[in-house]
Amino acid sequence: MEPMKLYFDVRDIFRSPRLALSGKKIWLFLKANLFGFAIYWILSYIAFILAGNNFSDAINKFGLYPCIYCAENVSLFSHIIYWIGVAIWVISIFFACTAVSRITYKQLKGNDFYSVADAKKFVKNHLYPIILSWVTILLIAIFFGVGAIIFALIGKIPFVGEILFALFYILYFFGSVFTVYTLIVFITSLIYSPAIVATLEEDTMGTVFQSYSVTWSQPWRLVLYHLVLLPIVVIGITIFKWFWFAGYNLINIIFGADWLMGTKLYNIVGWATDLVNPQLGFCKFTQSSALHCDIVNQQTLLSLQDGTVLSSTEYIAGTIVAIILFILLMSIFSYGLSILSVGETIIFTIFKKKSNDENLLYRSDEDDISDDESDQNIDDASEKEKVDSTD
Repeated sequence: MEPMKLYFDVRDIFRSPRLALSGKKIWLFLKANLFGFAIYWILSYIAFILAGNNFSDAINKFGLYPCIYCAENVSLFSHIIYWIGVAIWVISIFFACTAVSRITYKQLKGNDFYSVADAKKFVKNHLYPIILSWVTILLIAIFFGVGAIIFALIGKIPFVGEILFALFYILYFFGSVFTVYTLIVFITSLIYSPAIVATLEEDTMGTVFQSYSVTWSQPWRLVLYHLVLLPIVVIGITIFKWFWFAGYNLINIIFGADWLMGTKLYNIVGWATDLVNPQLGFCKFTQSSALHCDIVNQQTLLSLQDGTVLSSTEYIAGTIVAIILFILLMSIFSYGLSILSVGETIIFTIFKKKSNDENLLYRSDEDDISDDESDQNIDDASEKEKVDSTD
């Protein structure tokens, strides 16, 4: 297996949309998003209920997209429950980022057969550095912040405080600069921890060190490369979304004809669309076959905006269609994350080549070492069999 030929410059970033358009990568993000969203949704409504809100009223008002900041008289405990749901969703995405980065790294090395199961196993074996690395960096910044508060309190002591403040001012200054730098490193770690763990297989402290190293050695490339990557993500999502919506509209045009499903299609797909995306315009045919678009708002789960009440079979069909539409909507978001994750993996590979002249594509990882050991064990067993047969 030959590694992919890279330029190790900005040109490699333009490979991201193509490499990200992979069933394995989108599926990993899709599962993470669906799982994270489900937890977020459940905990959000638990927070509403604990705040004294009626569940029926809340679900009619917010539907699939609850936001606790749109509710009134919400307690601190409800906010904590809500943000736990947000945190679980974010952590799920971080794990998916690491899995996708690992698949991308293997693909760059020439291994196109690295499976989702292998990626999940890798993430399972490297759970802590994925999260604890940026948590550690944040704690470092908090430590310096708390230290600054303590020294400021000492500075309030009459006479002695002023003298100590003046004597140690230079230390305070450089400590403040380091704190600002650490906060920048924290952002870098949020972006690159999955790629660092996936490519270098670092532990928590190793990932922290690599985050500081990248921020220090590649500051301008960090900025400039993302000025290239982020528009690529937006363009990729736009194109991907266009194909999804083109398929959606084509179904409505064909099946919505008066001599085919007609009103029945409007009832089913209109209700499902209203449930999944309240602001999405649903295109339908009127009796005069003139195509137009209604903007629907989620006001009730029991009928369409125009008051049309669905039959029981239409509710069942609409629920199934709503689930499919929601998954398709999440797949658009997942493809965007896939482009971002692939791009960050490529960028980190470029950084290592530029800073240390280290080509990560020729680096032996833990899978390669494991395969070599397996091959060696097989060879040893074969030699032993030959010796035994000779005896």
